[in-house]
Amino acid sequence: MSPRFLYLHGFASGPQSKKAVAFADHFTGRGATVERLDLRVPSFENLRLSAMIDSVRATIGDARERVVLIGSSLGGLTAARVAESDPRVTALVLLAPAFQLVARWRTLLGDEFIAWQQSGWRDVMDYTTGDSARIDFGFAEDAALVDVGFPDVRVPTLILHGINDETVPVEHSRSFASGKRHVRLVELDDNHELTASLPHLLSESDAFLAPWLGPG
Repeated sequence: MSPRFLYLHGFASGPQSKKAVAFADHFTGRGATVERLDLRVPSFENLRLSAMIDSVRATIGDARERVVLIGSSLGGLTAARVAESDPRVTALVLLAPAFQLVARWRTLLGDEFIAWQQSGWRDVMDYTTGDSARIDFGFAEDAALVDVGFPDVRVPTLILHGINDETVPVEHSRSFASGKRHVRLVELDDNHELTASLPHLLSESDAFLAPWLGPG
């Protein structure tokens, strides 16, 4: 049975993101349907990594199903966390995966992280609406419990990461991939969004996923 392909969007993004649509359109031409999940669960304001993981697992279905997960940023972290404990995942494509999420945010945000913890809310840009939104500190608390260390992923994995990424430094993907023969890391001259590298993302994914795609 051929696996299904699921696309997991990033933080403050959604299933209509440019990369999500590009992957879906590209693989439709290869005879594979890419299901673009909505992982703004239970809502964007009260987003929880644990709920995202549960939503992906529920979408996969019964024990006989097999899936390839394609995840961007927070979606990449989610995909890896699902794969480490779910035998239904056969392969991963991770786009600038948000490894070490809360530890990075503590460093990156500094005093803003403390203010977020104290007030309970943080204003962010919601890229699905183009408007300002807010997210509660429960997201960071939940993620700190779920995202401990690097995911213990054993399935074939392709990582595509920009060397100019200031949101998730490429060093995190280098550390994750180090010493793992089943992980291929491709470094690109791009930033976190990777939109300038879309053709490269698709061609690398095409080659990597050939064993799970039909001829063409």
